[in-house]
Amino acid sequence: MNILYILFILKGVDSGFYLKTMIKILLCDDSITVRKKLGNSIRSLTKCTIVEAKNGNEAVEQFNKETPDLVFMDIMMPEKDGLEAVAEIMTLHQEAKIIMLSSVGTKSNLQKALKFGALDFVQKPVDLDRLQTILETYTKEV
Repeated sequence: MNILYILFILKGVDSGFYLKTMIKILLCDDSITVRKKLGNSIRSLTKCTIVEAKNGNEAVEQFNKETPDLVFMDIMMPEKDGLEAVAEIMTLHQEAKIIMLSSVGTKSNLQKALKFGALDFVQKPVDLDRLQTILETYTKEV
C-alpha cells in the first residue's frame, strides 16, 4: 500500500495556496465512500495520488513505514479505533501531524484525541474551505 503523495499546485489566482515541496498524506477511514469523497476533495485542491488505510492498525503500520507529513484519521473504526492509533503513533513519533475525522463528534472523543496528540478535529462531511485551511495550516513547514 502506498502513501498519498501530493504536489500542491496553484489552482488559480483566488486559491492563494501553493507549496513547492512534495508532501505525504495518510488517509484513514473505515468507509470507502468517505475515503473516496475526501480523496476527491483533496484532488480538487491539489494534483495528487491517493492511497487509503481502512483501520487504525493499517494507519499505524503505514505511518511507521512511510512517515507521512499529515494524517487524516477517522475516530470510529473496527480493529483499532482512531484514538488508539493516534496514541500509538504519537508514542513513537511526537512530531506527527494528525487531524481527526468524525461524524460522531462527541466532546469526550475530541478531548481524548487532543490529549493523545492530534492537532485538530474535522466534522464529516469535510467542508472544502475547511480542508484547504487544514492543508495550508499543517503543511506550511513542509
